Amino acid sequence: MHAVTPDYSSGPHEQHEHAPEKKALIVDDELSNRIILKSFLKKIGYSVVQAENGAQALDLFSTEQPDMVFMDVMMPVMDGHEAVERIRDIETTRFVPIIFLTARTDESVLSHCIEVGGDDFLTKPFSHTVLKAKVLSMERISRLHEKLGNLYAQMKKDEEMAEGVFSGAVIAGNVAMNHVRTLLQPAALFSGDVLLSAYGPSGDLNILLGDFTGHGLAAAIGALPVSEAFRAMTHKGFSPQQILSGINRKLNGLLPTGMFFAVQFVSISHSLDHAIICNCGMPDVLLISGEPGHIKYRFASNNLPLGIIAENTYEETIQPIPIKRGDRILLVSDGVLEARSPTKVYFGQARLDAAIQNAALSSLCIIDEIADSLQNFCQDASQDDDISLAEIPCESEILSDWETHSQAQSRHSTRRMETEIYSGEEMEFTLKLAGARLRKTDPIPMIINQIQEMVALRNQQRHLYTILTELYINALDHGVLGLNSSLKQSEEGFARYFAEREARLGALEEGYVRIMINAQPATNGGRVVIRVEDSGPGFDFNSRLAQQSLPDTQFSGRGITLVKELCDSVEYEAPGNGVRATFSWIND
Repeated sequence: MHAVTPDYSSGPHEQHEHAPEKKALIVDDELSNRIILKSFLKKIGYSVVQAENGAQALDLFSTEQPDMVFMDVMMPVMDGHEAVERIRDIETTRFVPIIFLTARTDESVLSHCIEVGGDDFLTKPFSHTVLKAKVLSMERISRLHEKLGNLYAQMKKDEEMAEGVFSGAVIAGNVAMNHVRTLLQPAALFSGDVLLSAYGPSGDLNILLGDFTGHGLAAAIGALPVSEAFRAMTHKGFSPQQILSGINRKLNGLLPTGMFFAVQFVSISHSLDHAIICNCGMPDVLLISGEPGHIKYRFASNNLPLGIIAENTYEETIQPIPIKRGDRILLVSDGVLEARSPTKVYFGQARLDAAIQNAALSSLCIIDEIADSLQNFCQDASQDDDISLAEIPCESEILSDWETHSQAQSRHSTRRMETEIYSGEEMEFTLKLAGARLRKTDPIPMIINQIQEMVALRNQQRHLYTILTELYINALDHGVLGLNSSLKQSEEGFARYFAEREARLGALEEGYVRIMINAQPATNGGRVVIRVEDSGPGFDFNSRLAQQSLPDTQFSGRGITLVKELCDSVEYEAPGNGVRATFSWIND
């Protein structure tokens, strides 16, 4: 066996100065074949290194890094098939064409050459015309591979940069996520699913799980405008149906035809006595009891995904439900139900329900039990869609971030101080909603924003929002709509109350609520006087104001008591369809 060394066409010094750009590795145990092939390759600009068998070819491939390989099939020590398989294991970062050299012409031999990793084959004896054509073809493919590789590298760089922006703009703004269990498995670097959370000014917690059509970067692009609208409208106190309408309008103007945004939306009240569920084009939202862990309610989709119709309404989409401490709300994307086994069977709702039931019997939490069930079911099958789960506990911990923030604020001790100095620059405005406008408009966010323009609310926005909301809802529900809050004394009555409310709102043609605001900025705080009047007959406010605080287990009746605690004064006007509340504060 001859020693194998690189075989260049010129001496060391000349080769150093005029080294060709392309290099070929010829692997053949016949010297004559190597000489003929080498001579031709030199004419078209290749330097050549040679090996007599596959084992030598592996060593030279690693050290010389050729641009093209010509591989004989039948050789001693290691044949061409094995050598090519090992070369393909070595070379993963760049495309190196491999052309097999063979005297055989039967289809099975040639097919096997391609199966083991070859790119083409050349039959002996060589035709210079065919050889040149194959070399030029492989060079063209190599250039395309290099171009694609550069484009892919740039794409990955852009994706990494975009992922940083995505995380900062979409994910980083979430709240309470250390108390919400999640399973988030994107099918690509970017997920078409988006999970958002934010506190409203009253302390309510809004959580949105959405699923854009498809997955990857194209699907994730829509998460930026969605997160912006969701957080801005939540922080301003808009209702779930208004938030959905705002997101829908924005997406309808942005998304291309055929792309939409399915949504599960949950709003948990700061009192932890009820939640509002909205489902637009997603799998069922599940309310699961704390003990023994069975599914209490299923909230099926009852509206179109967002972005399809420009002016869609969501008043009938919201589903209020009483909740108890220890309950959990499970949000599920369709990537969970449509996860497939190696035999292409879907995971489905039945397996999801079974995993939830198993969690009640095991020490695992629901999310962990579902994750295990998915893993055992899917095994090594490819993931077709993004998988997202969120388990929201109906416990005070999910509101702890807001509670901690609010406890840092001084209320009574800084509100009623005799040394308050007001500038005298009082500003007033009146807002009246009548008839059908009452079912279409939530005036509280716009009033809060207007007051914010007048006086520096700072950390008092939550308290003012709560006062305005309670006074307005009392005027609308009990004054205009004539609803009796005693309906809400049970879980079933709670649901009937909201159903009746929606029915009466839908039929409302008359009646009004008038809100009058007098804002008085101070050098170190402010005062807001709120008067709310409705067209209803009034009520026995004296006996109601005399009531003490109510138990947490009661679903209604705490609104007026809460307003009394927050305000300097609350004065009802006979016959009970008008109320005047004064709220003042001093900034820290």
